[in-house]
Amino acid sequence: MGGLCLRKGSIVRQRSLVILTSVLTTGALTLTACGSRDKDSKSGDSGNVTVTIGVDAPLTGQNSATGLGIQYGAQIAVDDANKNKAVPGVTFKIHALDDKALPATGQQNASQLVADKSVLGVVGPLNSGVATQMQQVLATANLVQISPSNTAPELTQGKNWQTSKSRPYKTYFRTATTDELQGAFAADYAYNGLKKKKAFVVDDKQTYGAGLSKIFKEQFAKQGGKVVGTDHVNVGDRDFSTLATKIKNSGADLLYYGGQYDESQVLTKQLKDAGAKIPLFGGDGMFTPTYIKTAGKAAEGDLVTSIGVPVDTLPAAKDFVATYKAKKYPGDYGTYGSYSYDATTAIIKAVGQAVKDGKIPSDARQQVVDGVQKSSFDGISGKISFDQYGDTTNKQLTVYQVTKGEWKSVKSGVANPK
Repeated sequence: MGGLCLRKGSIVRQRSLVILTSVLTTGALTLTACGSRDKDSKSGDSGNVTVTIGVDAPLTGQNSATGLGIQYGAQIAVDDANKNKAVPGVTFKIHALDDKALPATGQQNASQLVADKSVLGVVGPLNSGVATQMQQVLATANLVQISPSNTAPELTQGKNWQTSKSRPYKTYFRTATTDELQGAFAADYAYNGLKKKKAFVVDDKQTYGAGLSKIFKEQFAKQGGKVVGTDHVNVGDRDFSTLATKIKNSGADLLYYGGQYDESQVLTKQLKDAGAKIPLFGGDGMFTPTYIKTAGKAAEGDLVTSIGVPVDTLPAAKDFVATYKAKKYPGDYGTYGSYSYDATTAIIKAVGQAVKDGKIPSDARQQVVDGVQKSSFDGISGKISFDQYGDTTNKQLTVYQVTKGEWKSVKSGVANPK
């Protein structure tokens, strides 16, 4: 981990504690970043400086398959930048922290990254609920944050986004499009593509799942469909027998699920075992091979929406996919790996604009925020740029369906909410 540009030993520890306390209590202190010099370089020269990019995601437990895809997507971006000397005089490194999909842990991780002055940007988190607890901590320190996967609209457009959009934090960005579009895209395909007329809707009561389900319900009804029942599950639940019977008796011809793959992969199996031979349709939180492996044959015919277009079809992502496979990195690169790569690249490019002659300016964190806002480049997932809210301008979405044990894309396009 990079140093704090202070003398080593107890003073470093004391100073970092003072900095962290000030950030969390005053809400007004702006930290500047200075990077950490290699031991062999002399102070004041233009020798190599190490800049750290933090990654926050669930690396163990719940949602870890997709979380690891985020970690290693960022790692490949950093490796490429160092290999190509993207920023002369600067070496980048990743510091990945495991939030276990827990908001409180994400907040602690954000504080830890803030206290390390070599950190000039953060990629993550995976979960929108975790993001709600990280945003303010990072914003107070002017530390840029780019999520490759958060989709809750309120993160960028405020709690009243449906009636009056207002950006809460100018340090927060994302390379994933929002649930407003994803829910509408799913509802349109369910009604007009699958010809489903009666949906039962379930969510996991989390920020992402509940928000996505709410938008699907609204849009499905506007399409002309009927929501014949709703229910909720808890994260970690494994017995859905009562719920499965309820769904079967409702007469629904589709189950829409808002949440992650951990619960839905079990729910779909118990639903089919109960005799309800209807597809389960979910969002990008389900889009992982792990879902199919766990659910087995019960997953056949199930659907998800996910951001962008299939990464394997993007020419620019060819080297990324080959590298991920060659290095045998764990996790699923296909869900958010390319979006993590591009988020990391946006931070690297912004650092490149801030660095002059291999020196990190005192207001580097603020300069990186400004640089990210002005981003405009061709990433491996598509065009990377952000609007006035910090949302990606890439609105592409894809519906995938389990066909012969694999996710197969069936429709790509742009949502048009009613």
